[in-house]
Amino acid sequence: MSAGFATMTMTLPPDYHPSDDEEFMNPRQLEYFRQRLLSWRGDLLREADGTLASLSEGGIREADITDRASVETDRALELRTRDRARKLITKIDQALARLENGTYGFCEETGEPISLKRLDARPIATLSLEAQERHERMERVHRDD
Repeated sequence: MSAGFATMTMTLPPDYHPSDDEEFMNPRQLEYFRQRLLSWRGDLLREADGTLASLSEGGIREADITDRASVETDRALELRTRDRARKLITKIDQALARLENGTYGFCEETGEPISLKRLDARPIATLSLEAQERHERMERVHRDD
């Protein structure tokens, strides 16, 4: 895949969905996943802007200690959500870079194609289902030590 992929624009039919009947990571599939990733990234950025706006509305003015504790809890939750979104945006950016360099859709561990079903469910996946399960089993073994 050439580095100029991002500048290439392709219009996908509105009902297009990647299929195992076509060549893996053909230009249509790449464009499909690029659009999904960019849309997801845009949604996260809009949500983050909303979170930032509500967090910057000023100090806590609640007189009641219970109300103040509730506001603090809500704020902490918003900050955790924002941090999670930031990490997700980084993973989306990494997936977009893999689209650029031609490695998107292939397992980082085995080099084998990641199933379209898995990529559709988790477009930022870097491991095939088998490699991911192996990775999680190893984490459990080491965590139990």
